[in-house]
Amino acid sequence: MAPTAEPFTHPALFYADETDYLAGTLPFVEGGLAAGEPVAVAVPGQKLALLREALGGDADRVKLLDMEQAGRNPGRIIPRVLRGFADAHPGRRVRIIGEPIWQGRTAGEYPACAQHEALINHAFAGRDATILCPYDTAKLDEAVLADARVTHPVLIEDGVERASDAYAPDLIVSGYNLPLSRPPGAARLAYDADRLPDARHFALERAGRMGLPADRHDDVALAVAELTTNSVVHGGGAGTLWVWAEDDHLVCEVRDRGRLTDPLAGRRPARPGQIGGRGLLLVNYLSDLVRVHTGDEGTTVRCYFRLRRHDPSFRGVQTPV
Repeated sequence: MAPTAEPFTHPALFYADETDYLAGTLPFVEGGLAAGEPVAVAVPGQKLALLREALGGDADRVKLLDMEQAGRNPGRIIPRVLRGFADAHPGRRVRIIGEPIWQGRTAGEYPACAQHEALINHAFAGRDATILCPYDTAKLDEAVLADARVTHPVLIEDGVERASDAYAPDLIVSGYNLPLSRPPGAARLAYDADRLPDARHFALERAGRMGLPADRHDDVALAVAELTTNSVVHGGGAGTLWVWAEDDHLVCEVRDRGRLTDPLAGRRPARPGQIGGRGLLLVNYLSDLVRVHTGDEGTTVRCYFRLRRHDPSFRGVQTPV
């Protein structure tokens, strides 16, 4: 990829097969190593193995992460994966390959993925970094590729790099800020400051009844405690908690009268010594997926926890909702 005068660059790499993939990613990694730049690769496991083999001995000089695990929840990719790596190398330009969207991302996950790609542009504005995002043109919906043209200022296709004339990432952030429907049978609890412990116990009792593994109960308790406390402190003093099971997940949803005005809320790493402001960030770290809808009428935060362990052979839905 040609050098740029801009401190931050964010290209989308469109590839059709493994040959295309290596042609677009391998020189990117090797160029970073040759320039003395720290390099990280966070891609799905199959692609990670492909790149590791192609890099040979140089693989030991690259931070390699399986995005199917590290980025299962798109909401934690910016703080934990991208900023986590960049912040570990202060004063140095970094190169990162991040592939957050692959065949098998569910329709429920996709809006959070698209918003993540859009928000990278805000999270890294003015920073010395290049984040290359591969997109599989043979397996992803055309609607997904169209969104990639909106969230990335630069496109690379068939070895040709060009500016995207569709670039407008804030349209994706607002366009996927959609109301979240819930099933009619969801269990409901209204809470205020006096009932915060009740909300936590309410969620835990249903988590146990629905079969959530015992070692995830603390995750649910902490996530619900953070969200309901935020409601009391920032969301009008009260809120409503719903809990239900959906597609092998326990779902906990909190709704209150507050409005989120910061699109990067929950996606900034906590600063050393920071007091407060960690609630939504912690929820992103604990959950397998987080969806948010905010507007004048209030804010809904929904977090998902897998009910059973399984190999990440992901489901085949790829159409946005």
